[in-house]
Amino acid sequence: MGTDKIRILDFITYPGRNIYCHRPIMKLIVDIGEYWDIPTKDIEGFHDRLLKAFPGLRKNCCSLGYEGGFLKRLKEGTYLAHVLEHVILEMQYMLGYKVKFGKTRVLEEPSVYYLVYEFQNEVCGLECGKTAVFILNCFLNGTEPDTQFFMDYLKKISIDAELGPSTTAIVQEAKRRNIPVTRIGHESLVQLGYGKYSRIVESTLTDATSCIAADISCNKQLTKTILAENHIPVPYGKVVYSEISAVIAAKQIGLPVVLKPCDGNQGKGVVLNLDREEDIKNAFREGCKYGSGVIVEKFVRGNDYRVLVVGNKVSAVAKRLPAMVVGDGKHTVRELVDLVNLDENRGEQHEKPLTKIKIDEISIRILENENLTVDSIPEQGRVVKLRANGNLSTGGTAIDCTDQIHPENAELAVRAAKSIGIDIAGIDIVTEDISKSILDTGGVIVEVNSAPGIRMHIYPSQGTPRNVAADIVDLLFPTDESIRFPIVSVTGTNGKTTTARLIAHTLSLCDRKVGLTSTSGTFVNGKCLFKGDHSGPRSAKTLLSNKDIDCAVLETARGGIIREGLGYDLADVGIVMNIGEDHLGMDGTETLEDLAYVKSLVTEAVKENGYAVLNAEDGMTPYLAERTRANIVLFSKNNRFEKIGKEEQIRVFAQDGWIRIQEKETLISLLPAADVPITCGGKIACNIENSLAATAALYALGIPADRIAQGLRSYKQNSGRFSLYDVNNFHVMLDYGHNLPGYQEVIRACKHFQPKRLVGVIGMPGDRSDKAIRSVGALCAESFDRIYIKEDEDKRGREPLEVANLFKSAILEKNYDEEKVTVIENELEALKAAVESADAGDLIVILYEKLEPLQEYLNAIGAKPAQ
Repeated sequence: MGTDKIRILDFITYPGRNIYCHRPIMKLIVDIGEYWDIPTKDIEGFHDRLLKAFPGLRKNCCSLGYEGGFLKRLKEGTYLAHVLEHVILEMQYMLGYKVKFGKTRVLEEPSVYYLVYEFQNEVCGLECGKTAVFILNCFLNGTEPDTQFFMDYLKKISIDAELGPSTTAIVQEAKRRNIPVTRIGHESLVQLGYGKYSRIVESTLTDATSCIAADISCNKQLTKTILAENHIPVPYGKVVYSEISAVIAAKQIGLPVVLKPCDGNQGKGVVLNLDREEDIKNAFREGCKYGSGVIVEKFVRGNDYRVLVVGNKVSAVAKRLPAMVVGDGKHTVRELVDLVNLDENRGEQHEKPLTKIKIDEISIRILENENLTVDSIPEQGRVVKLRANGNLSTGGTAIDCTDQIHPENAELAVRAAKSIGIDIAGIDIVTEDISKSILDTGGVIVEVNSAPGIRMHIYPSQGTPRNVAADIVDLLFPTDESIRFPIVSVTGTNGKTTTARLIAHTLSLCDRKVGLTSTSGTFVNGKCLFKGDHSGPRSAKTLLSNKDIDCAVLETARGGIIREGLGYDLADVGIVMNIGEDHLGMDGTETLEDLAYVKSLVTEAVKENGYAVLNAEDGMTPYLAERTRANIVLFSKNNRFEKIGKEEQIRVFAQDGWIRIQEKETLISLLPAADVPITCGGKIACNIENSLAATAALYALGIPADRIAQGLRSYKQNSGRFSLYDVNNFHVMLDYGHNLPGYQEVIRACKHFQPKRLVGVIGMPGDRSDKAIRSVGALCAESFDRIYIKEDEDKRGREPLEVANLFKSAILEKNYDEEKVTVIENELEALKAAVESADAGDLIVILYEKLEPLQEYLNAIGAKPAQ
């Protein structure tokens, strides 16, 4: 193959809701090189190769919205990145995934594109992307790859990466009940729900089954011993470790016998109805492949029944039939197997209701016992068994018998599961007729299985399908409380952290075990587990797996939304505090509407009957309101409510010095704003606004008004946000303001204290634009009597002192006295210099990057939090 014309630059996976789609998508960044201005219709032979390999593209709708739309785009002329998007979707569709969403856009002129496309199987989505690029590169180089070879490979890895059938059924049932599902890794391990009531499930094995119970169920002889002690009928048997011991034990027990490995599963190594010494030796050798010891036990004649026990009841019963074919006098056994495997319900593994029958050493040996080979032609109507057991994984089938089980048999099955300690168990019973008590017929329980497969009950070959997944989910989530996990998600330009803290504090007063993620860390019940900026989706996911919490408040930052989407599924309340110009020019957000589009994901991803809390005084609120289907709650610190295009259900506002709530005809005067400590007697307007947003969210959650008022009154330690310290005869304030609106609020609040001099220790993150930095510098020149310019330790792509010099030039352009401007790069050293030069009555405000070193310094010099 020639050089790659299309180069993959990056792959990004969005496993949850994201700014592109509310379903999982992948983002592929490619460089199409010289083809940036060459439409595919001008690439010789490209369309012919493309449509020959992927004929389904002829019917693709594309953005035109009708069948054949993509074909029309091809004829008119389209570009390689767009074709790549549709090929990836088509490949997934060919593999059985009903995916539709895709979008392609230029990322960097002229040749770098990003394309996003939906996936249902992460491994499949990733590999289809890589394979599609390889195939298109082949077309561009004039070669025709073996597309079918690639599709066969993709099918295999896709099947391997799927959840197992039992896990899939449980997941689908959980989703029907709006229980969030989080896959853990690429196996069949999933978390259902969040926090305190979350459950871990793998197949039908739950986190309630102890390791000891699972180990006992794997040890068949130990299981039988425990069952016998509980007066549950089991077949008599012995464990042996050699061929001769197996033969001796068989004679002692009495022929015929069954041989099975002590710790096997899925019927592996199980051989039934043995009455010849040679067969017993062969069966022993087969059983040894799956364990160190082999059980020899009395063969009990009868049908093989699987009884599924979920909790304290029998959920379903199936009669299992081994893999078999029926002779027609024309076809060989091998041909009959091939005919049976044509059934569209049979798959290679567990991806379909039934599994294809495979001819292997075991089936050949069973045929030999019947004097047959794979090339024999059985006579018309002859039943030819190819397995001794009825496991679906080896090609067996099942007949539903749930309504036929005798009550005593059901009771014994439940007792058997309890005696081993398994909450979801597959009880194997051998008896002639399950409708008669095995206590009367001589039937026995031969195995108790943890993690029993449930395909046979959901998709029986005959009889009534049983929704056993519903019984399992009922067991895992027995109450409405165990299903409902309240989440509040807070986003916006400013005020997120304070609002999130205030909500979490108030919820904790309502006997809730609260989890909080924020820019200052992850907290559980008020205790900090992890320090640092934890406002992204990974921190949210980590918190939501914590078993100590029963609700969560998540600060949800713009950057994390863009990079990875949301770390949760749906919130009860989504809050957008405001939309400011911070971050413009970053990550493709060039306008306020671009920023609002990103942040609107928080109010879009709200549960049915949930609430979107919006700022009535923000110019982007009408746009946000149109993008949400949730109930709307508006808050306003100036009691100004303009029409937003939708009717709000609740208003929260400040009026005549009071915080009030209006719902229809009901007006609640909650408390005076000055009684909220973080407002400093009503002086800090932005914290009045933050209190209103928190009140709106709490009221939407159904928290009583008196508890909300209690929370607002009692929250005092808003660390790092307008944190005021007494230092001898002057004050120091610490705040995290890092954009123009943040600086404006800090300066406005500081002036309420009427300091003799207002001293600023200023800086900004390096990823802000030059214009944004200079605008803050100009504001500081107009506001501060003395300025110290420091820099963040994390330069975010800037050179040392680059941000500081932008600040200084902007300040001096305002004719500010240069002798009153000092550049000290280190943040802590800048604060020390300001403190050492302070006069009585000064107020020093530092807009920090890292809080703790500053707090430690102030504590060391005897500073005290101001009352």
